[in-house]
Amino acid sequence: MKKILLLLFTLQLSLLSASAQCGIENTAFKSGESLSYDLYFNWHFIWVKVGTAEMDTKMTTFEGKEAWKSYLITRGNNKLDKYFMMRDTLLSYCDPDLSPLYFRKGAREGNRYYIDEIWYSYPHSFCQLKKHRVDADGEVHWKTSTYKACIYDMMSIFLRARNFDATNFKKGEVIPMPISDARNLSNSWLEFKGKETFKMENSKEKFRCLVFSFYEREDNKSHELIRFYITDDQNHIPVRLDMFLNFGSAKAFLKSYKGVRSAMTSKIK
Repeated sequence: MKKILLLLFTLQLSLLSASAQCGIENTAFKSGESLSYDLYFNWHFIWVKVGTAEMDTKMTTFEGKEAWKSYLITRGNNKLDKYFMMRDTLLSYCDPDLSPLYFRKGAREGNRYYIDEIWYSYPHSFCQLKKHRVDADGEVHWKTSTYKACIYDMMSIFLRARNFDATNFKKGEVIPMPISDARNLSNSWLEFKGKETFKMENSKEKFRCLVFSFYEREDNKSHELIRFYITDDQNHIPVRLDMFLNFGSAKAFLKSYKGVRSAMTSKIK
């Protein structure tokens, strides 16, 4: 019995240490934070408002344990629907230290609707992903992948990146950020672009910002997918996102925020 208890205790420590390796201390947000964005698309050299996005984060429970719940909902308006329907809902659960536990994306993009799901576990200091995908044609796929390194998804990596300490970052510095969906693992990274001052759309507010670009390597070529402008303060709130899509360019501008954790010291008066 003692040997069995010792084995269970050792396994438990192994699981905890593996999960801890993938975590980071949260200093950027608190439960109840809510961010709202306006979405714009470049149509014939004119930027047209085509929708909205909402991101909420709160502390709740997942499978009986305390966890962060974060979701992002993007909705195109009637202008965009005429050309390309966009209805995306992303959901993420993470440990209190932001180690990912579960991810789901339900996306209607054009005439396609698909679902991605990932369940995370950390056996024997590895990162294991149980993946589930429902294709647009209804075909269902299941796959389990195990990695030595920590793997993230689109939501958990976002929460993690908001907690980076950029005090000593140098322009051009690269941070590896392996991200998976239910199909495959991407070779991706962040590059620090430096600091800029950004004026909010339709307001007089200005913010000192840290600028990062998210890159992915595919077919032996590097592609910049998103450029982030985040507040240069403890909150690290994205105030602007430039998205380089297959069908054009899009931007998201922060419209409102509430429930932030710290004072917005990046705001220029």
